Amino acid sequence: MPISDAETPFIQDAVDGCVDYNGRPVNRSGSGGWRSAYFIITVEMAERFAYYGISSNLISYLTGPMGQSTAAAAENVNAWSGTTMVLPLIGAFLADSFLGRYRTIVAASVIYVLGLGLLTLSAMLPSSSSSDCQNTNEMTSCSPYTLQVILFFFSLYLVALGQGGHKPCVQAFGADQFDKLDPEECKARSSFFNWWYFGLCGGTIVTVSILNYIQDNLNWGLGFGLPCISMAIALIVFLLGTKSYRYSIKGDEKNPCVRIGRVFVAAVRNRRTTPSAIALEQETRGTLPHQGSEQFKFLNKALLAPDGSKEYGTVCSFSEVEEAKAIIGLGPIWATSLMYAIVFAQTSTFFTKQGFTMDRSVTPGFNIPASSLQSFISLASVLSIPIYDRIFVPVARGFTRKPAGITMLQRIGIGMFLSVIAMVIAALVEMKRLETAKEYGLIDKPNVTIPMSVCWLIPQYTLFGVADVFTMVGLQEFFYDQVPTELRSMGLSLYLSIFGVGSYLSSFLISAIDKATGGHGHTSWFADNLNRGHLDYFYWLLAGFSGIEIILYLFFAKSYIYNRASVI
Repeated sequence: MPISDAETPFIQDAVDGCVDYNGRPVNRSGSGGWRSAYFIITVEMAERFAYYGISSNLISYLTGPMGQSTAAAAENVNAWSGTTMVLPLIGAFLADSFLGRYRTIVAASVIYVLGLGLLTLSAMLPSSSSSDCQNTNEMTSCSPYTLQVILFFFSLYLVALGQGGHKPCVQAFGADQFDKLDPEECKARSSFFNWWYFGLCGGTIVTVSILNYIQDNLNWGLGFGLPCISMAIALIVFLLGTKSYRYSIKGDEKNPCVRIGRVFVAAVRNRRTTPSAIALEQETRGTLPHQGSEQFKFLNKALLAPDGSKEYGTVCSFSEVEEAKAIIGLGPIWATSLMYAIVFAQTSTFFTKQGFTMDRSVTPGFNIPASSLQSFISLASVLSIPIYDRIFVPVARGFTRKPAGITMLQRIGIGMFLSVIAMVIAALVEMKRLETAKEYGLIDKPNVTIPMSVCWLIPQYTLFGVADVFTMVGLQEFFYDQVPTELRSMGLSLYLSIFGVGSYLSSFLISAIDKATGGHGHTSWFADNLNRGHLDYFYWLLAGFSGIEIILYLFFAKSYIYNRASVI
């Protein structure tokens, strides 16, 4: 049966040619994709070491050397994290429309290294006076020079700019190394997202278990300098793999972002066009609409010229309309995933602050850094991914006959459910911590360690790690797979923007609750003295919102039509 014009954008990756660095066709069989992917996964491990070397312990630096309050530091961490996840939208646009993924990765890596270098320099500058330093919760809080503050935040957001170009392009470039026409590589691409996240978590484990100890106990300059070296190594490794990479052959087609934007403009321009005119246009062209055309029918109005004439050169094609529908169809899934991102933001802020108040001793005289507990997220992911990829998927595949075992949206939903359980556990543990502080008369002694092992926090960290294997990886594959071929970097940037906007919303929520519960003689839920705060209330609130999110997500996921269903 002939393929209609409406179906072409969804199988474009099946006909796109691939070439090596010298323009020669590559061998499309077997494990060819993995040869290039190994370079790219190694780059990701080094980059994640650099990124989490900053983000995982940033709240400690802000409440310590930067002298900020707990609430202000949490807001700043969330604002920066949000920016690092939203900027990929710009980086992906430049990559997909102008520079290409390879050039964007190289340029972004240079900016990344520069930002980390300046960040290291800012940490090496002396504070205004050692006499201005105070010891709070075993962290030194000082008043830094204005120049140090300016340089710190400038370099911090320069890192965000570099990551904005690096993050979406590297992952899309890695997935591009696998050919969907080859049966083995088709399965390998789904595994790639699992092992990609495995490598990401491997780099994170090293960061939070070693680098955070250096930052807390030795020197912040060295603690920021090592991520700079790691990112420089990542750039070198990426360049070494240049000749082995597969590059998609691009034709003379229009800019994909402009092409899709043109559909929305044409639909608005023809908003008064009748449905009968569109049906007549379809009949005249001798094509049938794609199965997804029943959704977002208002975009079908882009198929006609303003006056209803047959000026084919000035109207949008069915394939362009279907591309636009594919993009807009992602909206409900994107929106209903935001609460997961808000919950996830707490793992690097308030979870860490809780750990500072608890017994962190391993041996006499040695305390593990509170931020190092984040390694349990990565460790749980590292242990879960092989089980998921090698056991769960083959077993599920036997029942469902789906290449990935379960659908991408089912995978995302399972992780969301696990995140609700994690927040319930976090709330219960915080209630136990507050009760212990009250029992030992430590409510007004925030500098005294509460006789409660920090290991109580391990279950909530671990459960988040397992949830990430489902939701994080599922979102990555979903937003890569469900966009037009030429916009895969943009698709992954949309996935990242979930966590960016989620961090912004977390910052807003913390600020609003802090103002609502503090002042006028009342103690804020996020008081600097956590023994008088109520993080447990906040966790219960997030658990409730997450429960509502799952209900909405299930509604939209059930009605979602996979745009590549005819190919997968």
